[in-house]
Amino acid sequence: MNPLDVMDRPAKGGFHTRILVACCGGPFLDGYVMSIIGVALLGVSEQLNPTTAESGLIGAASLIGIFFGATLFGFLTDRIGREKMYALDLVVLVVACALSVFVTAPWQLIVLRFVIGAAIGADYPIATSLLTEFTPTRKRGAMVGMSAVAWSAGAVSAYIVGAIVVAASGGNDNWRWLLATSAILGVIVILARRGIPESPRWLLRQGRISDAEDVVERIYGVRPTLSAITDEPHVESPKRELTQFLRGEYLKRIVMCSMLYLAVVTPLYALLTYLPTILTGFHIQGDGPGGLLVETVIIGLTVAGSILSLYLVEHWGRRPLAVVPLGLMVLPLVGLWLWGDAPLWFVVAAFCAYSFISGGPSILVWIYPNELFPTEFRATAVGLTTGISRFGAATGTYLLPLSISTLGVGITMLFGAILTAAAFATCALLATETKDRSLEEASAIEASPTTPSRSERTPDKRSVV
Repeated sequence: MNPLDVMDRPAKGGFHTRILVACCGGPFLDGYVMSIIGVALLGVSEQLNPTTAESGLIGAASLIGIFFGATLFGFLTDRIGREKMYALDLVVLVVACALSVFVTAPWQLIVLRFVIGAAIGADYPIATSLLTEFTPTRKRGAMVGMSAVAWSAGAVSAYIVGAIVVAASGGNDNWRWLLATSAILGVIVILARRGIPESPRWLLRQGRISDAEDVVERIYGVRPTLSAITDEPHVESPKRELTQFLRGEYLKRIVMCSMLYLAVVTPLYALLTYLPTILTGFHIQGDGPGGLLVETVIIGLTVAGSILSLYLVEHWGRRPLAVVPLGLMVLPLVGLWLWGDAPLWFVVAAFCAYSFISGGPSILVWIYPNELFPTEFRATAVGLTTGISRFGAATGTYLLPLSISTLGVGITMLFGAILTAAAFATCALLATETKDRSLEEASAIEASPTTPSRSERTPDKRSVV
């Protein structure tokens, strides 16, 4: 028996709920920050008169920032620890969001959005790795998947706030204050994260056995003998070079996770950033309260799909939740391409269907990279796959207004369909099943869809919350 199994027990003082709220605060902020710019862009266009290229950069700057932030700080998080980085990244985000009030030129907003994106990117590997390493095996998929629900909830909240402000003010003049509201949310999340300890798994990897035992005893009320661990290959094995995770089976996992992530966030971020513009291309007025209501419903369905997927990921499994929805997500995008002058009901129905179905893959982009890689590479893998996805998303978001203006909305939807179909094929070939496996089992190269999980080998009768 692995002494780390004690972390599958109920934690003291509702710790699992506390860390879930604290870690999901980052994705909630991300969804809010990435969506509020879509509402604010209408006012930005009216007051700052950005060029088409500048508008693209305003939408894409935060995604470029996420690319650098996730890639760099994911690597650092595996080396200096999760706890040290846990609040610092959000302090930077709060300051940058507050400075949005003073923006007077497009370039200033572009710079701030880049900084905000870098802070958000840093939080992905920090928060999700920490949550994953504290989560009970049998509820890990649902708990880590809550990050995606939090992201979607943040996106919906942004559109609700935007609709209220636009309706109350009768225009888009308050876009600076809309952007600054993210700073208030950031302060709340920082306060919620106070007192969260370092991951025992990370401490163990650093040889800090006593510190790891102290944390486990503090959280679970039982002091394990972690120095006795001998049967978990990713706990006591010598530290491996980074290049060992960039070839063979681990490289295939990086490709699969990156492609899944890319297909989910590229259309979604473009949708969030330019949904009013896209709806206008389908002859739907997207810049008023009515348009914002339609946009809120469309994004809200992503939340509904993600919530349903929290159940499916633990009962249906990870692999089918990746493959089946990706295949279905191609259909509404193809329909919007083929029927460019479609009536209102079809356009709205297609976007609603896409948003709802995308809930499944949306939670897996948080779950898969955290499960498929060992502790010493977990945050790096999350950062790397996030960075790759955001590079593609930034490119797509920057090019989307140019594509709409030159090629039309229909052809733009076709590009999204092609990307989604490519992700479907990749996941069908490479996605594995990690349900009911410990982190050590799921991340081991020896693990395969046909390898029996720990729960299948030894029935677990403990109560887990």
